[in-house]
Amino acid sequence: MIKKCVAFLTYLPAALLLGLIRLLPRTIVRSMGKALGWAVYRMDNKHRLLAESNLKAALGDLLNADEVTATVRKAFLHFGTGFFDVFHLAWMPPRKRCRFLQIKGGEFLQAAYASGKGALIFTAHFGLWEIAQALINPIIPMHVVARPLDNPYLENQLLRMRARLGSAVISKFQGGREILRALNSGEAVGILIDQNVQIHEAVFVDFFGIPAATTPSLALFHLRTGAPLIPLFCLPTPEKNYRLEVLPPLQVELTGDRRADTIRVTQACTRIIEDQIRRSPEHWFWFHNRWKTRPPDEQNNPPS
Repeated sequence: MIKKCVAFLTYLPAALLLGLIRLLPRTIVRSMGKALGWAVYRMDNKHRLLAESNLKAALGDLLNADEVTATVRKAFLHFGTGFFDVFHLAWMPPRKRCRFLQIKGGEFLQAAYASGKGALIFTAHFGLWEIAQALINPIIPMHVVARPLDNPYLENQLLRMRARLGSAVISKFQGGREILRALNSGEAVGILIDQNVQIHEAVFVDFFGIPAATTPSLALFHLRTGAPLIPLFCLPTPEKNYRLEVLPPLQVELTGDRRADTIRVTQACTRIIEDQIRRSPEHWFWFHNRWKTRPPDEQNNPPS
């Protein structure tokens, strides 16, 4: 009971803020989000230093110290702005919302839907992945695999937002049957594969030259169903809109060895994500401890 009360009291200010976001003009909402990103950048030393450490580990050979600092600052501002913006756009009428959204490569989603095999869509915590749902769902029905938030009241808000964008949510915990049902129905399932997982859940693949514990779920569902692997990424434009780019289905040569093929597919998908981040590093989630879980043959310390 106490835990439930604490969750509700935590939720109340967030609910008031989200209600305000729906009512205010978009320019003001974006400015509020940018201010939030700046405040977090200035006050959250732990995550700022983690982001700088991660960026140096990944791109330290390409960026000097000033560029690392500037990129991390831009990342905080981007995610602050995007967090507010996606909630604002989600409550817009769809016709009005579409004025701010563009898509390239939608024919790859159309072909996947026409094939009847469904689609395994993969992306990353990069750009504004949440708003991509509004562009995907008119082409192919979509389900999003996600970890439920610990606060059930906040989780309900997130579910409502995703529902307004057209997506159903499948919990990452014991969601295998629902994922297979969606794919067998010719629908799309979206999975983000760029966050650290625990060692018992992981396969290790190269990410910016460092072994990274990565979920094998995307590869396993591909091997089981033959559903095409479709990468897509949604980034802001200079006009303060969002552009979703859908890439051609990924082709990976398989060996017939399930373990080896799982790693091969996961590595190929991770490499595409890395290539996108290299092009626009200020739009990735550097403040996540991506390399926390280490391979069994390493000491249990993050890379430096």
